[in-house]
Amino acid sequence: MSKKIVIAIDGFSSTGKSTMAKELARLLEYKYVDTGAMYRAVALYALRKNLFKDDLHKNLVAGLNDIKLSFEFNPKTQKSEIHLNGENVEEEIRGMEVSGKVSEVAQIHEVRKKLVAEQQEMGRSSGIVMDGRDIGTVVFPNAELKIFMTAREEIRVDRRYQELSAKGKDISREEIAKNIAKRDFQDMDRSDSPLKQATDAKVLDNSDINQKEQLEMALAWVKDLI
Repeated sequence: MSKKIVIAIDGFSSTGKSTMAKELARLLEYKYVDTGAMYRAVALYALRKNLFKDDLHKNLVAGLNDIKLSFEFNPKTQKSEIHLNGENVEEEIRGMEVSGKVSEVAQIHEVRKKLVAEQQEMGRSSGIVMDGRDIGTVVFPNAELKIFMTAREEIRVDRRYQELSAKGKDISREEIAKNIAKRDFQDMDRSDSPLKQATDAKVLDNSDINQKEQLEMALAWVKDLI
């Protein structure tokens, strides 16, 4: 596999985008960028600064230059993890508090402009797998391979519940269902770079297949291109 390409993975929350993207990048020896982690880190910054209590848009835009994001390799986990102003916040951004606020942050044009520019810079050379909400439509509209991931809502709720329960989080399926429904609406309804399937994306519905099967499907698409 000498030729390297850009792989853009979009889709709904809790469809396993990041899990598949990471494994795909590992097997192909590509760079991996979790764009969702970037928006979550900005949401965490806003929470820490209490910016949601007043005018979020005005206050967050005013502080954008103070937000420095980077992905650093963690030798303990053997993974690339998100850092906010030099601090590893990989675990903290995965909680429900951040999950409940990240879509509000992602709707702000100035935030999207800043992060999209950083994402495009990260992927300037090929050999990258990037997942998010607007990768194939906005960040890399010319990506050689675009994958749009989806799954039935009850499947997504159960996956999120299992993930949080494994981390010792005490939360009900009802709360998770409300959070997922809210995020879906906000992601698809926003005027700036809404979540939508690129016209040339390959749809991967993983409701009834396992991680190994979906990975094999994606690898087959990659091999067809390279």
